[in-house]
Amino acid sequence: MKVNRCKLAILLASLMLVACGTKEKSVIGKGNGFSGEIKVNVVTKGDKIENLELVSDNETSHIISRSFPILKDRILKAQSPIVDSVSGATYTSLGVKRAVAAALKEGGKDFGRVTINTKGPEKPVAFLEPIATDLVIVGGGPAGLAAAISAKEAGLNNIVLIEKLDILSGNGKYDMNFYDLINSEAEKKAGVEDSVEKLIADNANWMDTPERTRAQAEGASKLDVWLRSMGIKLEHYYGKRGHMAKSDAYAGEEVQDGMEAKAKSLGIDIRTGTKGTDLIIENGIVKGIKVQNENNFYDINAKAVVIATGGFSANKELLAKYSPGTEKLQTSNQLGATGDFIPVFEENGIALANLEELNLFPFIVRTTRDLTGGGDGFMLVNSNGERFMNENISKDERFKAAQTILAQPAGKAFYIYDEALYASSYRLQKHTAKGYHVKADTLEELAKKLGIPAEKLVETRDSFNKAIRGEAEDQFRAKPFKREFRTEGPFYGVQVESAVHMTRGGVVANEETEVLNTNGEVVSGLFAAGEVTNSSAAYSAAVIFGRIAGENAVKFINK
Repeated sequence: MKVNRCKLAILLASLMLVACGTKEKSVIGKGNGFSGEIKVNVVTKGDKIENLELVSDNETSHIISRSFPILKDRILKAQSPIVDSVSGATYTSLGVKRAVAAALKEGGKDFGRVTINTKGPEKPVAFLEPIATDLVIVGGGPAGLAAAISAKEAGLNNIVLIEKLDILSGNGKYDMNFYDLINSEAEKKAGVEDSVEKLIADNANWMDTPERTRAQAEGASKLDVWLRSMGIKLEHYYGKRGHMAKSDAYAGEEVQDGMEAKAKSLGIDIRTGTKGTDLIIENGIVKGIKVQNENNFYDINAKAVVIATGGFSANKELLAKYSPGTEKLQTSNQLGATGDFIPVFEENGIALANLEELNLFPFIVRTTRDLTGGGDGFMLVNSNGERFMNENISKDERFKAAQTILAQPAGKAFYIYDEALYASSYRLQKHTAKGYHVKADTLEELAKKLGIPAEKLVETRDSFNKAIRGEAEDQFRAKPFKREFRTEGPFYGVQVESAVHMTRGGVVANEETEVLNTNGEVVSGLFAAGEVTNSSAAYSAAVIFGRIAGENAVKFINK
């Protein structure tokens, strides 16, 4: 058989072109996230996006580690960066989507400008059939995860945990410290003798009943063993019952990563991006939750419900209603803390208390909302380089301090510190390494970088030191620092403001975590734990009462 050489050559050339056209290609795209540049390697084959690889970023580790896999899945499924952002990681999502879009544009496919409002196609509204389970937990933060794990360990198999954000662990994943933990391995190694009775004596307060204070203390004495059973180790004890994972590792990442892994290994049905919207109540007994996932609406019928939805630090309307003036402040809490169930509690005659009580944090990084500061030995100055208030801010003075900071020229205040304070604080070291804080060899250079008059800042430092030495009066300082501000560099600074860190008031629950109605009676089938409750306690207590809620919900179900 004769072969037409010309046709054969054309065929071979075509095959080579096809082969070249389907060869994998990698392009690195860049986009700015919450804390700086994000680089993503986009692997394509022809018109298809084959893979996404995170090359580098400066994002908060516990945000990018949770959000990137979700974004990767969405982009690969859609074959486009025009997808919904991961709730709870909005600006990180924006940076990733922009990086992918930039890489694809370089390859010849332009998806247009990606903005904060860019999202995937709207999905139709659907009303789905209800599902049934034994226990439904609303909220996937420290309290919710602890409740789910303890309920499973108590022998309950059918558990559904819903979380309205696309990522778990609430505000706990941000925490550097884990306070009020006693009988821990780290405490014992430090030679500290502690007890339930000592913790009760130290934590007795007007907000918590004596019974709840005792329940918290007894739970705190058993908590370290429980955490270690999940591989969660808080090895660094630094006094006053404070713990970190290590001296250079936050507690929150260790605790929340461990609890998330445990909950998943137990096979708990975890539904992220799913918001609880209302209680299902029949004849005064709570029978489940109404939920929304995207535009899908359905009921989860259950034998018991645990509410662990957090506080309302990110809800300006509720802040203005219950604590006027605080709505002007940023929050250092996660942005899902919007108090969704407060109206639900009110409508159903469920008791709420002390909603006006907040915990304000004196200093956050203005641009990133990270808690910052490292103890005594710093100056707080305005944009004129002048001190304007007492740096020793008591809890009772925090609201006034927050207002004073906002009242400075252009609303600017700067936290200025020296090498001695830097060396003593891991938080300051971490923030400087991430580029949140400015570093300079001289005070004059630091002033220039921050936009502060150098001469005035040096003068302020000298006056500060004279007051500490007792050579001059200090109109701002009631309790002077003991240490002078160094005259030799390096020096550090960052723009700061105060923030609403968490709300204290909330739904009323007893020491068994049973929710009470406005008549002081137990609401059958309803439990609550964490920041959603009326309590003076914080992170460790959320885990403790979450654990109690899970155990008691199982007892209620098995009655």
